[in-house]
Amino acid sequence: MSRREEVFGPALAGREIPVLTLDNKWHKLFAQSKPDKTITHLQTELNDLIKRQGKANTERKEIRKLKKKLMQEIMNNAEGASVKDDETAKKKAKELKRLTEECSQRQQECEKELLSLPGEIERVNRELMLATMDNCYRRLWQNKREIDESAEWIEKTRIELKERLGRNQELEQVNQELYAYMHDIFGAEVIDIFDMEYQK
Repeated sequence: MSRREEVFGPALAGREIPVLTLDNKWHKLFAQSKPDKTITHLQTELNDLIKRQGKANTERKEIRKLKKKLMQEIMNNAEGASVKDDETAKKKAKELKRLTEECSQRQQECEKELLSLPGEIERVNRELMLATMDNCYRRLWQNKREIDESAEWIEKTRIELKERLGRNQELEQVNQELYAYMHDIFGAEVIDIFDMEYQK
């Protein structure tokens, strides 16, 4: 038993987990980042089990139909094989019996597989769920760390911006005072001449 199963197993006991690969919302968990190799492997394994289950169900239905058809043929052929002592009918009865037995054997194999598959599907689905939780929580913590770093940078930048705005206002005030004093001391005509020279 893995460490994750030891920790989360008791909490998950008795809880039904939907088959994740059939849930569109599960796929949306990976819309912005690809699933890791573990998740991809488990996803493939789970999908293969689901396909096997579907195939076994379909095969079981087809076998039931075929077996029913064979039983009807056996009934139709029974009179000719036993009453008329017809060799062709006896051979056909023997072949029908063989085919019916093959159908029964294959039906048992399908039933056995259909009994074991839900447990396998549940096991792989649970592993996929645990791997998904690991992946998502790892991404949540990475995102939170980045959010915290960004918030810290924004706060520092806000403080620096506030300081620079204050300094800009201070310098603008100094420039206005300098210009006003120069204007008062040297007069408008002299300042206009110097303005033309220095504002090129």
